[in-house]
Amino acid sequence: MQTELETVIIKRMTKKDIDGVIAIEEKAYGPHHWSKDSFMNELNNDLAYYYSLFTNDGHLAAYAGCWHVLEEAHITNVAVSVDYRKRHYGEALLKRIIDDCYEEMIKYITLEVRVSNTPAINLYSKYGFTSFGTRKKYYQDNNEDALIMWTKNIFYDEFKLSYQKITKELEEKINIK
Repeated sequence: MQTELETVIIKRMTKKDIDGVIAIEEKAYGPHHWSKDSFMNELNNDLAYYYSLFTNDGHLAAYAGCWHVLEEAHITNVAVSVDYRKRHYGEALLKRIIDDCYEEMIKYITLEVRVSNTPAINLYSKYGFTSFGTRKKYYQDNNEDALIMWTKNIFYDEFKLSYQKITKELEEKINIK
C-alpha cells in the first residue's frame, strides 16, 4: 500500500508573506535576523527571486531567496520553520531556485553557509555545490566563518544528470506544486 505524498505549494513571495517570514527568521536566527524592511526591499529588487513554501493546509513553513546577476545566482537565504524541519522543504525550495536558473539560463549558483551548519552543507553538497573557501568572521552574531559554495556550470551533463536523479528521488518523497 502506497501512502499519499505530502503536498507543498511554492509561490513567489509577496508582501503579505513577510510577517510569517519574519516569524520563521526570528526562530531560525535569533536576534540577528533580517528585518521586515530588508525583505520588503528584496521584493522591490528586480534581481531578487524570493519564494514562500506553504503546506497543503496553507501554513507558511519555509522561504528562500536568491539574486540573479548575469549568468550567476547567489542564494541569499533558505530557512524552514523549526516546526517543519526534516520534511524536505528546504530541498524543495533549492530545487525551485535551480529550476528557475535553468529557465533564466543562469549557469552558476553560489551561497555562503555557516561552517557549523552540517545539515545545510550536506544538502548543498548533494546538489553539486562544492566549497571554494571561507569568509572569515562572516556572521555578525558570533563571528562564525562562512563556507563559500559554488556549483559547476549547471548546463554541463555532469551536473544535469545528477540533478535529474536527485530531483526524481525528491519527487518520490514530496509533491511540489
